Amino acid sequence: MPARKPRSSSAPPSKFSSARLDEMIDEATVDCYNESEQITGIFTMLEENLALPFTTTILGMEVAVDRIELTASDEVVAVCRRQGQHQRVPLLDLPLQTLKPAGAEWIDAYRRWARGK
Repeated sequence: MPARKPRSSSAPPSKFSSARLDEMIDEATVDCYNESEQITGIFTMLEENLALPFTTTILGMEVAVDRIELTASDEVVAVCRRQGQHQRVPLLDLPLQTLKPAGAEWIDAYRRWARGK
């Protein structure tokens, strides 16, 4: 498996063990040959498992996360909505509420993968 480039994240630590997150990353990237294929595998698992929409707070304002997208530059973004306006926020930077949506462990796995373990 190709090496991943580390990326910092201000997200709090996951409630899932490092070993479990590594298993999830391996499951998502098992047949991947490069970083682009790996992010596509992780994005697929996010799409299949993350319960949408969910709410979170950004800069003190509650927003709805309606969907996630994979950009042309291989970054996963959350499409957030508030009062009819939409904003894309990198999933690595998206704050999550204490009560996380079902499937949020895949966000934790993505963040771990992006940091390069």
